[in-house]
Amino acid sequence: MPRKRRKKVARPTYLSVGPLPERLMPKYADRLLVFSDASNRRQGGLAVVLFADVFAAPLVAVRSVPLQGSNELELQAALFALAEVVRRFPQRPFTLFSDNHDAVLRLQRAARDGLAQDQPLAAMFLHLGLGRLPDDCDIQWIRAHGTCRGNALADQHAARAAE
Repeated sequence: MPRKRRKKVARPTYLSVGPLPERLMPKYADRLLVFSDASNRRQGGLAVVLFADVFAAPLVAVRSVPLQGSNELELQAALFALAEVVRRFPQRPFTLFSDNHDAVLRLQRAARDGLAQDQPLAAMFLHLGLGRLPDDCDIQWIRAHGTCRGNALADQHAARAAE
């Protein structure tokens, strides 16, 4: 007699009230919170969601780009986020959150060792009009499809831009 398979239980995801889960908010209280994400459907979609403060409505920027590999799109989304922050909030300290670990590690390495160590990344920076990483920039990985409202918004807008 064949074994019965258990039904997969869909657990609801409860998004945070603020841009980040409550336990993380004190750590980033005085900073601009920036979330980047990418999606690849018919074309590539990049999205940036910026929270000037916890209670402000988010500012959203999206861009459609040619379809590429997932990690490359995520890196482009993070660079797009950096360019948007420099354009909209030039002197404000900020934290950039991305759900792609490879993009975060590459940008953290560039911040630590300098762009001269990664020539393709340096070329991407120049293409966007960025000479270097901003001084008061913190780059953090955040879990994808978790409870973070900022990441969920970035994911939704990236998917729409990729259609």
